[in-house]
Amino acid sequence: MEAPFAELDGVIDVVSGYTGGTVPNPSYKQVCSGTTGHFEAVQVTYDPGRVTYSELLDVFWASIDPTDPGGQFCDRGQQYHPAVFVDGPEQRIIAEISRAALDASGVFAAPVATQILDAKPFYPAEDYHQDYYLQQPERYCAYKQSSGRAGFLHSVWGTEKGAATTYSVPDDAELRSRLSSTQYDVAVRGGTEPPFDNEYWNNKAEGVYVDVVTGQPLFSSQAKYDSGTGWPSFTSPIAPGLLVYTIDSSLGETRVKVSSRLAGTHLGHVFADGPAPHGLRFCMNSSSLRFVPAPTADL
Repeated sequence: MEAPFAELDGVIDVVSGYTGGTVPNPSYKQVCSGTTGHFEAVQVTYDPGRVTYSELLDVFWASIDPTDPGGQFCDRGQQYHPAVFVDGPEQRIIAEISRAALDASGVFAAPVATQILDAKPFYPAEDYHQDYYLQQPERYCAYKQSSGRAGFLHSVWGTEKGAATTYSVPDDAELRSRLSSTQYDVAVRGGTEPPFDNEYWNNKAEGVYVDVVTGQPLFSSQAKYDSGTGWPSFTSPIAPGLLVYTIDSSLGETRVKVSSRLAGTHLGHVFADGPAPHGLRFCMNSSSLRFVPAPTADL
């Protein structure tokens, strides 16, 4: 798990180690015995000005099988259970939203079973465990293949995961000329449009809602529902990894702001009061979206 994070812009350091257990400074042999309660884990140090916590979570989800509660691939046992250790309530909120959104996406047939746990003391592993993918690249690649991890990740995400997108981000001058003043105020400057007085709050047509800045599809009409709030509301995005979640305390309360990952377009907020089974309400601004109707057949 070092390699996926170490390659990400904004990550400063990734350390392999052990956490979540009861024995101080355990050895690898002790952790492998399964009697210390520790998880094998990585500690990630990052610059939040260059990469967000929710983007780190996207990398995590795309590097594991989050549906397997008994371990990871050929590694079985408590020390291999998938988990996110959160450092404080704000990380917990974002981790829970991110997990629920992944579950709602339908990418996995089985439910997401990854635990979200409070951070406990982290103990770096022995030196020979650090940067193993760099120290022993052939063994690292062979184990990634033989364990089943590489094949699983390919079957879920395909070879295009992380590839350069075909959508481009216009410069500010183009945005000012192309967007209305309301769209620019909401999508670029982070404003909010009035409820029940916006373009898509009551739109019931079939189609997709795309980022008004880039045209990238973000939400489907199949996930849209009437939340009674006067803004277009969705139960999930069209696919994982499209959105970024950050804490917004601008109104004196903790909310989770939603932006598009590619352009940073301000979309709205997500709340944990949506319909079952996943309980999410993506409350979006119409001004940040453009609706593309589904094609209809000529009869």
